[in-house]
Amino acid sequence: MDEFRQVVLFIAMSLDGYIADSNGGVEWLNGQEDGGEHVDTYAEFVKGIDTVLMGWNTYHQIVTELSPTEWVYSDFTTYVFTHHKGRPAENIRFTEESPAKLIRQLKACGGKDIWVCGGADLVSQLRHSDLIDQYIVSIIPTLLGKGIRLFGEMEKEQMLYLTKIQNDHGIVELTYRRR
Repeated sequence: MDEFRQVVLFIAMSLDGYIADSNGGVEWLNGQEDGGEHVDTYAEFVKGIDTVLMGWNTYHQIVTELSPTEWVYSDFTTYVFTHHKGRPAENIRFTEESPAKLIRQLKACGGKDIWVCGGADLVSQLRHSDLIDQYIVSIIPTLLGKGIRLFGEMEKEQMLYLTKIQNDHGIVELTYRRR
């Protein structure tokens, strides 16, 4: 097994812990001001991955709202966890497999890191199985008050170690690894 292949949660959330508003919308995902130099941490992050994991709701939002004309993750192999039958496409695999089982298989094959893109249910399953090696969470300077929480209730606490902090236009990106 390739011990260097990491499972990385790279995601944004509101200051009060939501990844989407109560309607599932993400229009609020921006900093406090426009202009100025922007630090593109996403471009740097994706250099180190070759696989994307997401749930059906995240996939559906991407293909119907966020980028309906172009699959934005075409450079990667994407696994969509779902019971829906998706339209086959190059580099997109729809699976009913357990996320934990698939990750163990992917890690055994080697490769670059594995990105957990969303959503909350997938994150919860992987966190419960203690399979997320690194958490990169961008805190958006917005309080939503309600919506879809990134981290729901947990059976036990998860201790993390802060490795990096970055601030860009009021968005604070925190990078943690498991302790």
